[in-house]
Amino acid sequence: MTSPAAPARRVPEAVHRRRWAILGVLMLSLLIVVLDNSILNVAIKTISTPAPTGLGATQSELEWAINAYTLVFAGLLFTAGLLGDRLGRKKVLVGGLVVFGLGSALAAFSGSPAELIGFRAVMGLGAAFVMPATLAVLMNVFEREEQPKAIGIWAGGVGLAIAIGPITGGLLLDHFWWGSVFLINVPIVVLAVALMLWLVPDSRDPKPGRIDPVGVVLSVAGLVLLVYGIIKGGQLADFTDPTVLAAIGGGLAVLAAFVVVEKRSDHSSIDMAYFGNRVFSAAIVAIALVFFALMGVTFFAVFYTQSVRGYSPLETGLLMLPLAAAQMIFAPRARLLVDRFGNKATTTAGLVVLAAMLAAFATLDGDTPIWVLEVVFFLMGAGMAHVMTPVSVVIMQALPREKAGSASALSNTFRQVGGALGIAVLGSVLSTAYRNGIEDKLGLLPPGVRHAAGESIEATLAVADRLGARGEPLAAAADDAFLHAMHVTALWGAGVAMVGAVVVAVFLPGRTPASEEDREEQEMVSAAD
Repeated sequence: MTSPAAPARRVPEAVHRRRWAILGVLMLSLLIVVLDNSILNVAIKTISTPAPTGLGATQSELEWAINAYTLVFAGLLFTAGLLGDRLGRKKVLVGGLVVFGLGSALAAFSGSPAELIGFRAVMGLGAAFVMPATLAVLMNVFEREEQPKAIGIWAGGVGLAIAIGPITGGLLLDHFWWGSVFLINVPIVVLAVALMLWLVPDSRDPKPGRIDPVGVVLSVAGLVLLVYGIIKGGQLADFTDPTVLAAIGGGLAVLAAFVVVEKRSDHSSIDMAYFGNRVFSAAIVAIALVFFALMGVTFFAVFYTQSVRGYSPLETGLLMLPLAAAQMIFAPRARLLVDRFGNKATTTAGLVVLAAMLAAFATLDGDTPIWVLEVVFFLMGAGMAHVMTPVSVVIMQALPREKAGSASALSNTFRQVGGALGIAVLGSVLSTAYRNGIEDKLGLLPPGVRHAAGESIEATLAVADRLGARGEPLAAAADDAFLHAMHVTALWGAGVAMVGAVVVAVFLPGRTPASEEDREEQEMVSAAD
């Protein structure tokens, strides 16, 4: 009688032995990309301050400084994933880190908001080649049974970055100029590249797809037009303006053309057939909506803590620790709840908790005990952790192992698109509600400065500061108008998260069904017996 043969190991033994060290290097690379956005969230108030302290960026320029990165990132992710599958993921990962480091150094010494926006786009170009490659390498150095655990730890790395970013940013802004929040990326990039060259094996798809330049151009152009229209509408507080309508309509038309082209192409950037799988589609939608809500809320939370409550950048970073701590605690353990209750229950509950915490922002005012905000942040992070880990596993295991770069790119594309639209849409809701609330109080100002003063709370406070004692009533009105705008925006974010909860409750399975790959493995074992 022969004993059952063990399933054949797909990962080479030498790679298998150092898989956890490789995961550490991949998380360091991920840390840089996520760290940058979380640092910037703390620095946006400083950058909005007039020179020499900051760049005097308006709220719309701040939104573009964030979205220039995320739009280039999102628009190129899938092409970057295909290039990694074709050229080798290690080569693409190292190249992306180098470009990201150069963009960071240039951004640090920007002389104007326009320069900062341009260099942030360069950083997005580099990041687009880093993010999908990290998950693709992970899928190729871990056996299938260890992948959920590895992805959980990888997702926990996002929480670590969210924790380190604001605190690091706060420390830097307390002691150095605003550009230091970008310059800090350079030594981390140098360390990550050195470890990458030493430890990480290369891998590629034996049958890579062809690059789709038409799809790339259409997707980037469509997203930029759409986001421009949304941000411009918030800036003008008028979504019926012809420029706004033309940009939004043009963006939607270009994105529709992108879908048509992709369906007809034999080498599409995004294989639309993937979306025929309702489980895969629901997971993609869930991750996009989570980041839509989260990025929009993070954008206004910094102004709440610094402009309304008067906390420093460092104190703001420390206040965000519970959000990061919850992700670090729960992301690696979320798979245990999935094993017990299934994807549907775990992810739906996570989104409902996230929606409730976003709605809780609508109860905060200028003197709410700060521990209430801390509880909200902690529960928000817990909710996110129970969404990100399960849906990341669903997405990554929905496609064959050889297509790991494509699966990772799809996940991150929709994550970044969701985040960019969240900042654009919720940022515009915030801007419109704020302008409507403060407009009546700007009547005493000279006509030439009224529009600029009403665009954001920072702009209003800057004018109030110049007026001295006469500006105190204007500063108080700015706080009231901002709190009202924050409440409105938070409820919009909560509504979006609830839409996500409904989607996953309807379409995700209670238990992850055995995939084709699992069945093939079982058949191989049976044949060996």
